[in-house]
Amino acid sequence: MALQWLLVCHLCLTVLVVVSFLCGQWPIFEGTFVEKINYFITVGAYDYFLRISEVVCGSRGRNAILSVEHYCCQRPNPTLQIIYLGIVGVTYFFIVKSSFIYIPGYYASEVHKFTSLVAVGVGVILFVLTSFSDPGTVNSKNVTEYMSAYPYDNIIFTEKQCSTCKIPKPARSKHCSVCDRCIARFDHHCGWMNNCIGEKNTLYFMAFLIWHFFLCLYGAVVLGLILAGELEDREVIYILTVHYGIENSFSSLAPHVVQWFLGSFNTQILLMVFLAVVCLLLAGFFGYHAHLCLTNTTTNETFKWQDYISWRKKLNEAKISSAALKASISGMKGESKRPESKWKMFFRKSPLEAERVAVVKNNIYDKGVFRNLYEIVYPLSRRASFVQRKLK
Repeated sequence: MALQWLLVCHLCLTVLVVVSFLCGQWPIFEGTFVEKINYFITVGAYDYFLRISEVVCGSRGRNAILSVEHYCCQRPNPTLQIIYLGIVGVTYFFIVKSSFIYIPGYYASEVHKFTSLVAVGVGVILFVLTSFSDPGTVNSKNVTEYMSAYPYDNIIFTEKQCSTCKIPKPARSKHCSVCDRCIARFDHHCGWMNNCIGEKNTLYFMAFLIWHFFLCLYGAVVLGLILAGELEDREVIYILTVHYGIENSFSSLAPHVVQWFLGSFNTQILLMVFLAVVCLLLAGFFGYHAHLCLTNTTTNETFKWQDYISWRKKLNEAKISSAALKASISGMKGESKRPESKWKMFFRKSPLEAERVAVVKNNIYDKGVFRNLYEIVYPLSRRASFVQRKLK
């Protein structure tokens, strides 16, 4: 019994740490212990580690750690790529080692031995395509094509020169400080891929996310089918009800069945929960990027629009303050203004909603769902270069 409780505690702690690390900065967790755990994992622990290393090893030890940090976080390196391959390889190894002996089973057929290998192989291929494909590097040879493909909106993108590459900076592009190059339709730099996500590899990146979502879901479901099959083959329900006299109801049988699973199949349970948690995280991440693709927006542009909304909000607040000051001066002079109807105040749109609508109207790159998706599949620069070749 102590082992089962230890596994349960370990599982809960693992879920808490994973959720805190990945989601701790979400607004819903603001002011909670999840946010505090996220801060400790991402900032606090490293800060304490630097202080301890400086006390123990002096400034040389601290500088050595900062050099490693610079290499891992601010320069292209395969660290996270190796970790990804390690996670996939180790997880699949444990599934094969612990669960394939139960295939074929009551619910899981032998075909899963082959489909699982193919599914993992396709996932690795998508990973390689995303990691080593050109995200849309802007240089002096193709900068004209990108400038004709993406017009300036003169709101978040204006005509200017890249201070590092010394070439005109096309709209929707950004100079990546990690890769040290300009990327067309820049979304973000992905450490897991050791590559930027831009105009030419967004499709691979989205395929990678959705495939790994279904891969984790498939693995969790197959493990569940294996456990259900073993429950049926070993007649656990029959033994509990007939030989131990337990009432044949869900509430009575569930604790005993869970105890039996944890005692006999703890590895499969941990793997299934791990895959389910990763599946949920991938679903949220894919959903976010799918929304960006459908509205023809990038992560980089999202931050730019937030800055623009913040500026508009401050401008509106300044106008409101000015109007309130004028109203107070008019009141001092004896001029009275008819108060606004409470019904109008109730049905008036909030300033945030008005700003959101303004952003949607001002986003000239959002051309409708189908044209936005077509642009992801067939980028504008490829069409522009094709037209130029035809003209020649």
